[in-house]
Amino acid sequence: MLKTVQSLLLLGLALVSMASHAAITPTPKAPDVAAKSYILQDFASGEVIAALNAEQRLPPASITKLMTAYVVSHELASGNIALDDKVLISEKAWRMVGSRSFIEVNSKVTVEVLLRGMIIQSGNDAAVALAEHIAGSEDTFAQMMNQYAQQLGMLDTNYQNATGLPDAEHYTTAKDIAILSAAVIRDFPDHYAWYAEKEFTYNGITQHNRNKLLWRDKSVDGLKTGHTEEAGYCLAASAERSGMRLVSVVLGTRSENARAQEIQKLFNYGFRFFETHELYQVGQQVTESKVWKGTGNVVGIGLSEPMAVTVPRGRYKELVATTHIQQPVIAPITSGQVLGTIDIHLAGELVATQSLVALAPVTQGSWWRRLLDTLLLLIWG
Repeated sequence: MLKTVQSLLLLGLALVSMASHAAITPTPKAPDVAAKSYILQDFASGEVIAALNAEQRLPPASITKLMTAYVVSHELASGNIALDDKVLISEKAWRMVGSRSFIEVNSKVTVEVLLRGMIIQSGNDAAVALAEHIAGSEDTFAQMMNQYAQQLGMLDTNYQNATGLPDAEHYTTAKDIAILSAAVIRDFPDHYAWYAEKEFTYNGITQHNRNKLLWRDKSVDGLKTGHTEEAGYCLAASAERSGMRLVSVVLGTRSENARAQEIQKLFNYGFRFFETHELYQVGQQVTESKVWKGTGNVVGIGLSEPMAVTVPRGRYKELVATTHIQQPVIAPITSGQVLGTIDIHLAGELVATQSLVALAPVTQGSWWRRLLDTLLLLIWG
């Protein structure tokens, strides 16, 4: 039996009548964006604010290096490599075409220099050198990239190389790039600081970050550009204003300026007309439930992950939460065990849902307690 409880979401929120909804000014539609595909998404809630062809498979060009960097960061975190490891530069890495970090064949360069050179300068040579150092070959490294893509839920992505150079079977989507961008920010915040660096010097050569928004908008702090003839001009970017972070991706624009201008439009729209609020933190009790056949009578119920929602600006106080607890709750219960869900509604529309879990374990009670509760459940149903 499912027990449903409708409640005020947080102190100060109230139910709003249908008449009051009618008086609310509708949120303007998103601006027109000159790109083959785009997405604008809130970082905390994952809410997609605006999108066009976001699941269309397209070549990502050098935005590919976001995944290359993500894999390298995982290898560093696991202790398989270190930032001060010296990487021997192969002839293949040295001969890479396109954007380069100008590393010399048979020289030894640290992982940190290669990683920063790839992120800031978009060095194809640095990307291949890192791939070979970690996996032995770029082909094997591409398999690792695809494994991480699957783990992140990037279901329309396939990598053939570490650089983003054209290949018919090398593709992704704006939606998948947004997923990856959020993972880069969330999982490796220390490394993410490199994406905001405007220039990097190696071997006496200084090169600038191609993300023009780093100069135009102080709220922008990443992520990665890309360009090939096939892909057009692409950009994945993130910005934070007043505690709200947005991620946006545009694929297939006409120029360097265009990709920056189109994402700037999306950021301005998202920050102006939407707001994001964290509703519950990890471990915060949302509700409780009676426990049958246990050593305790009740169990606190909350969330295993923080819960945030993105709503049109000015409508936060209209949010209403409904909890659904699967009854009866019978011991033993383990900490983190899923016991139900919480749904968040705005004007009757579901805007977020998340699993509710036990915040503490409840062990099985004595034989007498179990017998008594069995009889009571039979009587009360």
